Amino acid sequence: MSNPGFLTDVHGVRVGHAHRRRGGWRSGTTVVVLPSGSVGGVDVRGGAPGTRETDVLRPENLVDRVDAICLSGGSAYGLGCADGVMRWLAERAQGVRVGEPETWVVPIVPTAVIFDLGRGGRFDARPDAEFGFRAARAARSGAEPQGSVGAGTGARAGGLQGGVGSASCVVGDHTVAALAVVNAAGSVIDPATGLPHERSTWTTLALKRPTATERRRIAEVVSVPPPSALNTTIGVVITSASLDKAGAQRLATSAHDGLARAIRPSHLLRDGDTVFGVATGSSGASTTLEERDAVLAAAADMFALACTRAIVTATGHLAGPPAWRDLAPGSVPLG
Repeated sequence: MSNPGFLTDVHGVRVGHAHRRRGGWRSGTTVVVLPSGSVGGVDVRGGAPGTRETDVLRPENLVDRVDAICLSGGSAYGLGCADGVMRWLAERAQGVRVGEPETWVVPIVPTAVIFDLGRGGRFDARPDAEFGFRAARAARSGAEPQGSVGAGTGARAGGLQGGVGSASCVVGDHTVAALAVVNAAGSVIDPATGLPHERSTWTTLALKRPTATERRRIAEVVSVPPPSALNTTIGVVITSASLDKAGAQRLATSAHDGLARAIRPSHLLRDGDTVFGVATGSSGASTTLEERDAVLAAAADMFALACTRAIVTATGHLAGPPAWRDLAPGSVPLG
Protein backbone atom coordinates (compact mmCIF):
# COMPACT_ATOMS: atom_id res chain seq x y z
CA MET A 1 0.00 0.00 0.00
CA SER A 2 1.42 3.40 -0.98
CA ASN A 3 2.31 6.01 1.60
CA PRO A 4 -0.57 8.41 2.38
CA GLY A 5 1.63 11.42 1.67
CA PHE A 6 2.96 14.45 3.50
CA LEU A 7 2.19 18.13 4.02
CA THR A 8 5.31 18.96 2.01
CA ASP A 9 3.74 17.42 -1.08
CA VAL A 10 2.35 20.92 -1.65
CA HIS A 11 5.07 22.68 -3.63
CA GLY A 12 7.17 25.12 -1.62
CA VAL A 13 5.96 23.99 1.83
CA ARG A 14 8.60 23.01 4.40
CA VAL A 15 8.18 21.40 7.83
CA GLY A 16 10.58 21.37 10.79
CA HIS A 17 10.47 19.90 14.30
CA ALA A 18 12.26 20.65 17.57
CA HIS A 19 11.70 18.68 20.79
CA ARG A 20 13.15 17.40 24.05
CA ARG A 21 12.36 14.04 25.67
CA ARG A 22 14.77 13.71 28.60
CA GLY A 23 15.49 15.34 31.94
CA GLY A 24 11.85 15.97 32.80
CA TRP A 25 10.97 17.11 29.28
CA ARG A 26 8.34 15.75 26.93
CA SER A 27 7.35 18.56 24.62
CA GLY A 28 8.25 20.26 21.37
CA THR A 29 7.39 22.53 18.46
CA THR A 30 6.52 22.07 14.80
CA VAL A 31 6.84 24.87 12.25
CA VAL A 32 5.39 25.00 8.73
CA VAL A 33 7.30 27.48 6.57
CA LEU A 34 5.17 28.67 3.67
CA PRO A 35 6.04 29.95 0.19
CA SER A 36 5.77 33.67 -0.38
CA GLY A 37 2.25 34.89 -1.09
CA SER A 38 0.41 32.15 0.80
CA VAL A 39 -3.10 33.13 1.92
CA GLY A 40 -4.29 32.01 5.37
CA GLY A 41 -7.49 31.39 7.30
CA VAL A 42 -8.43 29.72 10.58
CA ASP A 43 -11.35 27.99 12.29
CA VAL A 44 -11.33 27.53 16.08
CA ARG A 45 -13.87 24.99 17.39
CA GLY A 46 -12.61 23.88 20.81
CA GLY A 47 -13.76 25.42 24.07
CA ALA A 48 -10.25 26.05 25.44
CA PRO A 49 -8.06 27.30 22.58
CA GLY A 50 -4.53 28.65 22.88
CA THR A 51 -3.80 30.80 19.84
CA ARG A 52 -1.90 33.82 18.54
CA GLU A 53 -2.36 35.96 15.40
CA THR A 54 -5.71 34.45 14.51
CA ASP A 55 -7.61 37.76 14.22
CA VAL A 56 -5.32 38.85 11.41
CA LEU A 57 -6.64 35.90 9.37
CA ARG A 58 -10.26 37.05 9.51
CA PRO A 59 -11.47 37.77 5.95
CA GLU A 60 -12.41 41.40 6.72
CA ASN A 61 -8.94 42.33 8.02
CA LEU A 62 -6.11 43.87 6.01
CA VAL A 63 -3.21 41.41 5.84
CA ASP A 64 -3.95 38.42 3.64
CA ARG A 65 -0.57 36.68 3.61
CA VAL A 66 1.03 34.30 6.13
CA ASP A 67 4.70 33.37 6.33
CA ALA A 68 4.64 30.36 8.64
CA ILE A 69 2.39 28.37 10.96
CA CYS A 70 3.70 27.50 14.44
CA LEU A 71 2.25 24.51 16.34
CA SER A 72 3.63 23.82 19.79
CA GLY A 73 3.35 22.16 23.15
CA GLY A 74 3.58 24.15 26.35
CA SER A 75 -0.02 25.41 26.55
CA ALA A 76 -0.17 29.23 26.61
CA TYR A 77 3.53 29.39 27.48
CA GLY A 78 4.27 27.78 24.12
CA LEU A 79 2.79 30.73 22.22
CA GLY A 80 6.16 32.41 22.73
CA CYS A 81 7.69 29.93 20.28
CA ALA A 82 6.35 32.18 17.52
CA ASP A 83 8.91 34.82 18.57
CA GLY A 84 11.69 32.49 17.48
CA VAL A 85 9.98 31.75 14.18
CA MET A 86 9.59 35.47 13.57
CA ARG A 87 13.28 36.01 14.31
CA TRP A 88 14.28 33.31 11.83
CA LEU A 89 12.01 34.77 9.13
CA ALA A 90 13.12 38.35 9.83
CA GLU A 91 16.75 37.35 9.33
CA ARG A 92 15.69 36.36 5.82
CA ALA A 93 13.56 39.49 5.27
CA GLN A 94 10.41 37.39 4.91
CA GLY A 95 7.28 39.16 6.11
CA VAL A 96 5.04 42.14 5.50
CA ARG A 97 7.09 45.16 4.35
CA VAL A 98 6.57 48.08 6.71
CA GLY A 99 9.34 50.41 5.53
CA GLU A 100 11.66 51.26 2.66
CA PRO A 101 14.60 49.02 3.66
CA GLU A 102 14.08 45.39 2.65
CA THR A 103 14.82 44.30 6.19
CA TRP A 104 11.87 46.26 7.62
CA VAL A 105 9.41 43.38 7.74
CA VAL A 106 6.91 41.91 10.20
CA PRO A 107 6.57 38.14 9.71
CA ILE A 108 3.03 36.81 10.10
CA VAL A 109 3.14 33.59 12.14
CA PRO A 110 -0.26 32.35 13.34
CA THR A 111 0.22 29.92 16.23
CA ALA A 112 -1.73 27.31 18.17
CA VAL A 113 -0.67 25.21 21.16
CA ILE A 114 -1.60 21.97 22.91
CA PHE A 115 -1.69 21.26 26.62
CA ASP A 116 1.20 18.93 27.59
CA LEU A 117 2.48 20.65 30.73
CA GLY A 118 4.25 18.38 33.21
CA ARG A 119 4.01 15.24 31.10
CA GLY A 120 7.76 14.72 31.27
CA GLY A 121 7.79 15.34 35.01
CA ARG A 122 8.72 19.04 35.12
CA PHE A 123 6.03 21.68 34.86
CA ASP A 124 8.58 24.29 33.76
CA ALA A 125 9.89 22.12 30.91
CA ARG A 126 8.08 23.87 28.08
CA PRO A 127 9.03 25.17 24.62
CA ASP A 128 10.12 28.77 24.15
CA ALA A 129 11.31 31.05 21.37
CA GLU A 130 14.47 28.98 20.90
CA PHE A 131 12.33 25.95 20.05
CA GLY A 132 10.50 27.99 17.42
CA PHE A 133 13.79 29.21 15.92
CA ARG A 134 15.22 25.69 15.82
CA ALA A 135 12.10 24.20 14.26
CA ALA A 136 12.03 26.92 11.58
CA ARG A 137 15.71 26.40 10.89
CA ALA A 138 15.12 22.65 10.57
CA ALA A 139 12.24 23.07 8.10
CA ARG A 140 12.78 21.03 4.95
CA SER A 141 10.85 19.86 1.92
CA GLY A 142 10.42 16.12 1.46
CA ALA A 143 8.91 13.53 3.77
CA GLU A 144 8.54 15.01 7.25
CA PRO A 145 8.82 12.76 10.34
CA GLN A 146 5.57 11.39 11.77
CA GLY A 147 4.52 10.28 15.23
CA SER A 148 5.87 11.47 18.59
CA VAL A 149 7.98 14.33 17.30
CA GLY A 150 7.84 18.12 17.42
CA ALA A 151 4.60 19.45 18.84
CA GLY A 152 3.34 15.89 19.23
CA THR A 153 6.12 14.74 21.55
CA GLY A 154 4.07 15.08 24.72
CA ALA A 155 0.65 14.56 23.17
CA ARG A 156 -1.86 11.90 24.17
CA ALA A 157 -5.26 10.95 22.80
CA GLY A 158 -7.92 8.85 24.46
CA GLY A 159 -5.40 7.23 26.81
CA LEU A 160 -2.85 6.53 24.07
CA GLN A 161 0.32 8.33 23.05
CA GLY A 162 -0.50 11.11 20.59
CA GLY A 163 1.64 12.64 17.90
CA VAL A 164 1.96 14.39 14.56
CA GLY A 165 0.55 12.96 11.35
CA SER A 166 0.13 14.14 7.77
CA ALA A 167 -1.51 13.10 4.52
CA SER A 168 -1.99 14.42 0.98
CA CYS A 169 -3.85 13.81 -2.25
CA VAL A 170 -4.21 15.30 -5.73
CA VAL A 171 -7.56 16.75 -6.82
CA GLY A 172 -7.50 17.68 -10.49
CA ASP A 173 -4.71 20.22 -10.90
CA HIS A 174 -4.36 20.83 -7.17
CA THR A 175 -2.65 19.18 -4.21
CA VAL A 176 -4.42 19.10 -0.84
CA ALA A 177 -2.45 18.15 2.28
CA ALA A 178 -2.90 18.22 6.04
CA LEU A 179 -0.82 17.99 9.20
CA ALA A 180 -2.41 17.30 12.59
CA VAL A 181 -1.08 17.36 16.15
CA VAL A 182 -3.41 15.04 18.04
CA ASN A 183 -3.70 15.61 21.79
CA ALA A 184 -7.39 14.91 22.23
CA ALA A 185 -9.72 14.05 25.07
CA GLY A 186 -11.50 11.79 22.60
CA SER A 187 -10.04 8.70 20.96
CA VAL A 188 -8.88 8.01 17.42
CA ILE A 189 -9.19 4.28 18.06
CA ASP A 190 -12.47 2.34 18.31
CA PRO A 191 -12.23 0.18 21.46
CA ALA A 192 -14.52 -2.43 19.90
CA THR A 193 -12.26 -3.16 16.92
CA GLY A 194 -8.88 -1.82 18.01
CA LEU A 195 -8.73 0.07 14.71
CA PRO A 196 -9.15 3.78 13.88
CA HIS A 197 -12.61 5.31 13.55
CA GLU A 198 -11.47 6.84 10.24
CA ARG A 199 -11.67 4.21 7.50
CA SER A 200 -9.96 5.55 4.41
CA THR A 201 -8.59 3.30 1.70
CA TRP A 202 -5.11 3.55 3.21
CA THR A 203 -6.31 2.77 6.73
CA THR A 204 -8.36 -0.17 5.52
CA LEU A 205 -5.58 -1.73 3.45
CA ALA A 206 -2.50 -0.80 5.49
CA LEU A 207 -3.65 -1.70 9.00
CA LYS A 208 -4.23 -5.30 9.97
CA ARG A 209 -7.03 -6.18 12.38
CA PRO A 210 -5.58 -6.61 15.88
CA THR A 211 -5.77 -10.04 17.47
CA ALA A 212 -8.34 -10.72 20.18
CA THR A 213 -5.66 -10.29 22.85
CA GLU A 214 -4.51 -7.00 21.31
CA ARG A 215 -8.12 -5.74 21.10
CA ARG A 216 -8.62 -6.45 24.79
CA ARG A 217 -5.45 -4.53 25.68
CA ILE A 218 -6.52 -1.60 23.52
CA ALA A 219 -10.04 -1.56 24.95
CA GLU A 220 -8.68 -1.47 28.50
CA VAL A 221 -6.81 1.74 27.64
CA VAL A 222 -9.15 3.69 25.36
CA SER A 223 -12.33 2.83 27.27
CA VAL A 224 -11.01 4.50 30.42
CA PRO A 225 -12.24 8.11 30.75
CA PRO A 226 -9.38 10.51 29.95
CA PRO A 227 -7.66 12.36 32.79
CA SER A 228 -9.13 15.71 33.82
CA ALA A 229 -6.75 17.90 31.84
CA LEU A 230 -6.91 20.35 28.99
CA ASN A 231 -6.52 18.80 25.54
CA THR A 232 -6.35 19.97 21.97
CA THR A 233 -6.01 18.86 18.36
CA ILE A 234 -4.37 21.49 16.19
CA GLY A 235 -3.10 21.51 12.64
CA VAL A 236 -3.07 22.96 9.18
CA VAL A 237 -4.54 22.03 5.81
CA ILE A 238 -2.86 23.44 2.70
CA THR A 239 -3.80 23.46 -0.96
CA SER A 240 -1.91 24.55 -4.03
CA ALA A 241 -5.13 26.07 -5.38
CA SER A 242 -5.65 29.83 -5.44
CA LEU A 243 -8.11 30.95 -2.75
CA ASP A 244 -8.86 34.24 -1.02
CA LYS A 245 -8.98 34.60 2.78
CA ALA A 246 -12.60 33.50 2.93
CA GLY A 247 -11.72 30.44 0.87
CA ALA A 248 -8.79 29.62 3.14
CA GLN A 249 -11.08 29.91 6.16
CA ARG A 250 -13.58 27.59 4.49
CA LEU A 251 -10.71 25.14 3.93
CA ALA A 252 -10.05 25.12 7.68
CA THR A 253 -13.76 24.67 8.38
CA SER A 254 -13.89 21.60 6.15
CA ALA A 255 -10.85 20.16 7.91
CA HIS A 256 -12.80 20.21 11.18
CA ASP A 257 -15.28 17.80 9.58
CA GLY A 258 -12.39 15.38 9.14
CA LEU A 259 -11.28 15.95 12.73
CA ALA A 260 -14.75 14.98 13.97
CA ARG A 261 -14.73 11.82 11.84
CA ALA A 262 -11.38 10.69 13.19
CA ILE A 263 -11.65 11.70 16.88
CA ARG A 264 -14.66 10.80 19.01
CA PRO A 265 -15.79 12.84 20.81
CA SER A 266 -14.26 16.11 19.56
CA HIS A 267 -14.68 19.88 20.03
CA LEU A 268 -15.29 19.55 23.75
CA LEU A 269 -15.03 22.35 26.30
CA ARG A 270 -11.65 21.02 27.40
CA ASP A 271 -10.40 20.80 23.81
CA GLY A 272 -8.80 23.73 22.04
CA ASP A 273 -9.31 22.36 18.54
CA THR A 274 -7.88 24.81 16.01
CA VAL A 275 -7.13 24.32 12.30
CA PHE A 276 -5.40 26.75 9.95
CA GLY A 277 -6.20 26.78 6.25
CA VAL A 278 -3.61 27.91 3.70
CA ALA A 279 -3.75 28.37 -0.08
CA THR A 280 -0.36 28.74 -1.78
CA GLY A 281 -1.67 29.26 -5.32
CA SER A 282 1.35 27.34 -6.62
CA SER A 283 -0.67 25.21 -9.03
CA GLY A 284 -1.25 28.36 -11.06
CA ALA A 285 -4.68 27.26 -12.17
CA SER A 286 -8.00 29.01 -11.63
CA THR A 287 -10.71 27.03 -9.91
CA THR A 288 -14.33 26.47 -10.81
CA LEU A 289 -17.00 26.14 -8.13
CA GLU A 290 -16.97 22.37 -8.62
CA GLU A 291 -13.18 22.24 -8.23
CA ARG A 292 -13.29 24.32 -5.05
CA ASP A 293 -15.89 21.95 -3.61
CA ALA A 294 -13.63 19.00 -4.47
CA VAL A 295 -10.72 20.70 -2.69
CA LEU A 296 -12.88 21.31 0.40
CA ALA A 297 -14.03 17.68 0.46
CA ALA A 298 -10.41 16.54 0.17
CA ALA A 299 -9.44 18.82 3.08
CA ALA A 300 -11.81 16.91 5.36
CA ASP A 301 -10.53 13.55 4.13
CA MET A 302 -6.86 14.48 4.49
CA PHE A 303 -7.25 15.95 7.96
CA ALA A 304 -9.05 12.81 9.13
CA LEU A 305 -6.26 10.66 7.73
CA ALA A 306 -3.59 12.93 9.25
CA CYS A 307 -5.21 12.54 12.69
CA THR A 308 -5.26 8.77 12.25
CA ARG A 309 -1.68 8.61 11.06
CA ALA A 310 -0.55 10.64 14.08
CA ILE A 311 -1.77 7.88 16.39
CA VAL A 312 -0.75 4.79 14.41
CA THR A 313 2.82 6.10 13.96
CA ALA A 314 3.26 7.38 17.53
CA THR A 315 5.78 5.72 19.82
CA GLY A 316 5.52 5.45 23.59
CA HIS A 317 7.82 7.12 26.11
CA LEU A 318 9.10 5.74 29.36
CA ALA A 319 6.48 6.31 32.09
CA GLY A 320 4.11 7.78 29.52
CA PRO A 321 0.90 6.39 28.01
CA PRO A 322 1.20 3.34 25.73
CA ALA A 323 1.27 3.81 21.98
CA TRP A 324 -1.23 2.03 19.74
CA ARG A 325 1.63 0.30 17.94
CA ASP A 326 2.86 -1.04 21.29
CA LEU A 327 -0.52 -2.60 22.01
CA ALA A 328 -1.08 -3.93 18.47
CA PRO A 329 2.42 -4.50 17.01
CA GLY A 330 1.13 -6.83 14.31
CA SER A 331 -1.14 -4.12 12.92
CA VAL A 332 1.50 -1.43 12.36
CA PRO A 333 1.71 -0.21 8.72
CA LEU A 334 4.95 -0.33 6.79
CA GLY A 335 4.51 3.08 5.19
